Amino acid sequence: PGTKSMQTIIPANAFAVSFVVKPTDIDGLNHAANYRICQWISDAALAHSYALGFDEARYRQLGGWFVLRRHEIDYHLQIRLADKLTVYTWTTVLTKVTAYRRHVILREGDANPLVTALNTWAFIDVHTSRPKRMPDELRDVFDPRKFQKE
Repeated sequence: PGTKSMQTIIPANAFAVSFVVKPTDIDGLNHAANYRICQWISDAALAHSYALGFDEARYRQLGGWFVLRRHEIDYHLQIRLADKLTVYTWTTVLTKVTAYRRHVILREGDANPLVTALNTWAFIDVHTSRPKRMPDELRDVFDPRKFQKE
């Protein structure tokens, strides 16, 4: 998206969610509140999962669910009221019970990242809340090779 430099960062098939920044997203410093940015990132990951057919009902059938273990967020430029944003997200690494997911937030018409992030998600058993091995069908859908640069 945007420029050649951004194409090296965001895979062509990364999942994308676009929206406009609302007054309720803005903090006392007149830019997007940090907690809202965390929410947008988490919402994008959930929307990606749903788009791939893994909604709450499907996870219950699998007996497992992803929980967020860690946010690593770099804030590069301020996000302001009425900015038109897109959150890009994709899986970068899968282990038996852990998924690592990258995120980039861009403003419409600007290839400079506003926010970059890496999240660590653990797959847990819905009954015991203990780590659980991801089923093969889930690993296949989120296989990081599907999101490598093209």
